Amino acid sequence: MASILHAQLATPSKLKLSWRHTLAPDSLASTSSHSHSSFAATTSKGRGNVVSMPIIRCNAQAAPGAVNLAPGTPVRPTSILVVGATGTLGRQIVRRALDEGYDVRCLVRPRPAPADFLRDWGATVVNADLSKPETIPATLVGIHTVIDCATGRPEEPIKTVDWEGKVALIQCAKAMGIQKFVFFSIHNCDKHPEVPLMEIKNCTEKFLRDSGQNHIIIRLCGFMQGLIGQYAVPILEEKSVWGTDAPTRIAYMDTQDIARLTFIALRNENVNGKLLTFAGPRAWTTQEVITLCERLAGQDANVTTVPVSVLRLTRQLTRLFEWTSDVADRLAFSEVLTSDTVFSVSMNETYNLLGVDAKDIVSLEKYLQDYFTNILKKLKDLKAQSKQTDIFF
Repeated sequence: MASILHAQLATPSKLKLSWRHTLAPDSLASTSSHSHSSFAATTSKGRGNVVSMPIIRCNAQAAPGAVNLAPGTPVRPTSILVVGATGTLGRQIVRRALDEGYDVRCLVRPRPAPADFLRDWGATVVNADLSKPETIPATLVGIHTVIDCATGRPEEPIKTVDWEGKVALIQCAKAMGIQKFVFFSIHNCDKHPEVPLMEIKNCTEKFLRDSGQNHIIIRLCGFMQGLIGQYAVPILEEKSVWGTDAPTRIAYMDTQDIARLTFIALRNENVNGKLLTFAGPRAWTTQEVITLCERLAGQDANVTTVPVSVLRLTRQLTRLFEWTSDVADRLAFSEVLTSDTVFSVSMNETYNLLGVDAKDIVSLEKYLQDYFTNILKKLKDLKAQSKQTDIFF
């Protein structure tokens, strides 16, 4: 099975992708078609050369008549594969699935430090890499549902995992008869084609829909967990907290709530093929988050404000050189997050569809209050223990 599928994936005719490259914000370059394995990202070669980095726009469409290699043997509906299981969201998906009685298999890249905590929880860990499509099919044998939480590492090109890897994963899932595919995307990704990561998420959504694979797409606004390292810990350690002067508002959501709602949606047949957006109870600006952390920590933050104009200038400069192109791509995403944008939606329709009470969703105030209460208690206990050991005879 796996060898047949690998041969199928290696045939370019099975996939048609069309990329439109705009070489500069104000100019339109020629349109060209490429397979998912060939992606032109620069206009000149060689380290150190000045190049024009494209703003990527793409349309992805699976070729008709793709062969479904699914065997006739049914698989258990409780068998799921979590891709990106070691990440902030992925590990909560794994924990929730195990708590609800699912048989969980985790696709994890080979790494020096094994993901032993996943095994300790009761999950099965398999090594594979989305950037190496030939490693994917074996991980899908006996799987009913794929939940894709993966994203590329900061040090690698965005397209490697978030586009090429996702296309290969969807192709494999479709060919091997996976019954359901859950894909996590970004809120408003269809409104920011100038940002490579958001445009690639939008393209992946289109590719998944056009593939004919039974699916659920869930767009997310922001994780509460990310605020701990960004604001809470630096304030407690009296280190600098970085912020911007932009009025962007983000409706952060606890990843445990995201995981819970995901499995409610997974069991609801009325959600099949739908696009959902999960958002927290309220949208917050950076300054509001910092002020909340200051109040709960009982101390002021050392805030270093980065003007949005500096981010824009930095992005323009990093786009000029080949070796900083990926930095520019990620700064483009940062620029959107620091613009006058609201990353939030009304959840009333989603709550009604899923049968969820809005009161059961954790607010940012409650999440951070619990964090600071626990951490300050631990610090107090450690201080008390330290005083006890300072007794000399």
